[in-house]
Amino acid sequence: MDQPGGAKIRTIGADHVALREQVLTELRRRIVDGEYGQGERLTETRLADDFGVSRNPVREALRVVEAEGFVQILPRRGAVVATLDDTAVRDLFAVRQQLETLAAGLAAERADADDVARLRRLLDDANKASEAKDFDQLAELNSAFHRAVIEVSGNRWLHSISVAMYHHVHWVFRVGAAQRAPHSTEEHIRLVDAIAAKDPDAASTAAGLHVAAAAKAALGQRPTA
Repeated sequence: MDQPGGAKIRTIGADHVALREQVLTELRRRIVDGEYGQGERLTETRLADDFGVSRNPVREALRVVEAEGFVQILPRRGAVVATLDDTAVRDLFAVRQQLETLAAGLAAERADADDVARLRRLLDDANKASEAKDFDQLAELNSAFHRAVIEVSGNRWLHSISVAMYHHVHWVFRVGAAQRAPHSTEEHIRLVDAIAAKDPDAASTAAGLHVAAAAKAALGQRPTA
């Protein structure tokens, strides 16, 4: 910030905020991608060493991922990576079912040719990642696809409330990506075909069936078709 006479005043905390966000993004990524496994203890000292930073941004990042549900603070153990138990998974998919069926129906009503082309490009990229067995990339593209459908829906409230949820969707998908990928691809194609056909009922149905199949897979009941 410039002051009269050319003097500059450093914005308070600007660099600190940037560093905190970098630590938060990397910590969340390592949890979601399984580099820090479920139940693993995460001390401030260890994370500071892992990231090459002081403990302050680590402490702040831990508070955020605790609030997001990725980390639990346990007595005498401190911070540990949360466990994806059945209750957490069921609750996540109950919300997904409502949100994604609504988003799919709206997307079918509002999508234009460019929107459909964007969704199909994401499907093509995901198919390539699946064939290459690049499951980290596939999980990224899976989340990108679902966020894109919500963006196409044009409903800013859906977009706003889905941001935190899709970190967890990514986490759940990444755990079983190798088994889930072929089924997920087919379900995504049916969804995009319904959106392209401007058929809200078919799109909502396709989205609902997709979420139900994903829930069964996440709970260990792998779909057979």
